[in-house]
Amino acid sequence: MTGNTIHQVQIGSRSIGPESPPFVIAEMSGNHNQSLERALEIVDAAAASGVHALKLQTYTAETMTLDISEGEFLIEDSGSIWHGRSLYELYNEAHTPREWHKSIFSRCKDLGMICFSTPFDATAVDFLETLDVPCYKIASFENTDLPLIRRVAATGKPLIISTGMATVDELDETVSAAREAGCNNLILLKCTSTYPAIAENSNILTIPHLRELFDCEVGLSDHTMGIGVSLASVALGATVIEKHFSLNRANGGVDSTFSMEPAEMSQLVMETERVWQALGKVSYGPTAVEEESLQFRRSLYIVQDLKAGEVLSRENVRAIRPGLGLPTKYLGQILGKILKQDVKRGTALGWELLA
Repeated sequence: MTGNTIHQVQIGSRSIGPESPPFVIAEMSGNHNQSLERALEIVDAAAASGVHALKLQTYTAETMTLDISEGEFLIEDSGSIWHGRSLYELYNEAHTPREWHKSIFSRCKDLGMICFSTPFDATAVDFLETLDVPCYKIASFENTDLPLIRRVAATGKPLIISTGMATVDELDETVSAAREAGCNNLILLKCTSTYPAIAENSNILTIPHLRELFDCEVGLSDHTMGIGVSLASVALGATVIEKHFSLNRANGGVDSTFSMEPAEMSQLVMETERVWQALGKVSYGPTAVEEESLQFRRSLYIVQDLKAGEVLSRENVRAIRPGLGLPTKYLGQILGKILKQDVKRGTALGWELLA
């Protein structure tokens, strides 16, 4: 659980790590509203917004739960956007049919966008392998499902795991299971498993801590509204940002209330790259592009016409712009000095002018 040697992770044509712009993932989830046409429109809009990857979820209601509408199979949390619905009903509405996957993957490829998925059981992994997915994602609610993690890791493909709800001990088990089963390229995403999440419970200071603890790439699976939390995460070292994506929140859908619309996603892609560019390196002194600006610092200038032999005083010497004279720190040393030649008002003061 220690170390801090970070390596770039390659997913498809994209290199992921501190040396590359943040890898932005649009999560379709159930926002297709059970329409393949709409799903493909989401793919088109995601590509147009500039995201680097589109992610699906691969499951069926039957592989997720039982068709029971009472007791623990009913969502009774009054604060949930899914209050009053059964798990089976929710998953049946939200799932992406397997027969759609090939069309969605193909559209992504045509548009130059990486497509991958979150499997929720071993049969989903087997199915996704037939589509030659470039990587896998493990959802927060499955991050303690060690048999599933081992099955995915055994493919040898890069593995992205959301860390929502997991303790450090649980994550240690998860990461160990993944690596022991063959995962050499791991990315952990800080995630708050509430829908939507809010800034106050995001705790993104965990991101650099995750990198330090598990010696892997890190990012954010962001369920908050807006882009502020994602931008702050990039400043803290996140190299992957995942956001749910919809054509229009007003159209509804199981995840629509906390999903990004196309214009917002475009802004996210642009601004996360700007934050990454702004990080740069530890730097002091003028950069190459600042060299010309040095002339606009204050420096010491003669501000009256003076004759040789006159004494420099606060009346005839001032600290003004531009910066071609002596640095202002020498003002105390030159006051009372005598000029050895005539000088005009507006002359930059240099040691060579003094007797």
